[in-house]
Amino acid sequence: MDRRGFIKAGMAAAVTLASAKLLDASDLLQNVTKTGNKTDKAMKILVLKTSGNKHGSSNTLADEFIRGARENGHEITEFDVARARIHHCMGCNQCGMAGPCIFNDDMTTLRKLLLATDMIVFVTPVYYFGMSAQMKLVIDRFYAFTYELSSAQKKAALLTVAWDSDLEAFQYLEEHYKKICRYMNFDNQGIILGRGCGTPSMTNHSEYPKKAYEFGKTI
Repeated sequence: MDRRGFIKAGMAAAVTLASAKLLDASDLLQNVTKTGNKTDKAMKILVLKTSGNKHGSSNTLADEFIRGARENGHEITEFDVARARIHHCMGCNQCGMAGPCIFNDDMTTLRKLLLATDMIVFVTPVYYFGMSAQMKLVIDRFYAFTYELSSAQKKAALLTVAWDSDLEAFQYLEEHYKKICRYMNFDNQGIILGRGCGTPSMTNHSEYPKKAYEFGKTI
């Protein structure tokens, strides 16, 4: 075979190989359903409950989200932040944002859970137009592993409730959460703002438990 024939044969073989690879990729994609950046792949989801009221309104939404997410095949881990032994950040900078914290408390366990999960669900009532003190405590302690957590490309969601029916009550919490997502490179999957959920009874008679369930079911 002359040089020209050899080149043509080589090109033909390359095209055939490329076509085969594209066909294989297409076959694989048929088994994956995508919505935006999400697929229907099962995830590990960590739900952080931060209300001091164990059976309160925000935890009601969390429980419904968990029910839907489990039905959708996701693996759920719940962490009751309000009853955990977590010290506040002292701002001592001994960790250097990348080392162990000086406090050996329940945040050591939570840190492992946060790094191992695919998605973090922040659950909090609105207290004085912001998140609960318990949630802020945990977020402040992110400082000791900020680099590791922010580079892990976690998904996130926010479930929150307030007595008020006015969306203004949620404004500062919502912006704070979104800013944290941007800073920590969390991919925000959604927010549920439970208006008029001042008591468990009010919440149970509202539309928000169903919305939380459907959110978990479709995540």
